Amino acid sequence: MPLKSTAAGPFQPVTALRGLAAFAIVGVGISGVAAVTGWGLPCPWRALTGTLCPLCGATHVGMALLRGDLAAAWAANPFVLAGLVVLVGLGVIWTIEALGGPAVRAPRGVRLDGRGVWVTIGLLAFAFTLWRNLAGAAG
Repeated sequence: MPLKSTAAGPFQPVTALRGLAAFAIVGVGISGVAAVTGWGLPCPWRALTGTLCPLCGATHVGMALLRGDLAAAWAANPFVLAGLVVLVGLGVIWTIEALGGPAVRAPRGVRLDGRGVWVTIGLLAFAFTLWRNLAGAAG
């Protein structure tokens, strides 16, 4: 039985790097504007519920990273900072591959494309949000 082809085709590290670069430019831009002007993006979830979403504090993470203050970035939102570390790691791996180096792929049997990754990220975000809001209410 032939393998199904995907609409996206095979993984292209250059395409992935373009998306990552766009994400980085927007993030640095928002953080830079907030650092200079003090104007950040309000969180609609927090405005509606009064609780912190998993991304609340992301602008503060960016501002702290622009200052080189890792401790402040971690204090602002460890979930976002950990995600940025993963993205930087992927960026390094994809850059090496785009320059002709070896392709780094997940071990056989581990699928990193599709719904499972997003479900895992969603569950981690949900757990972090619960912990963060419950710990804040207790403290």
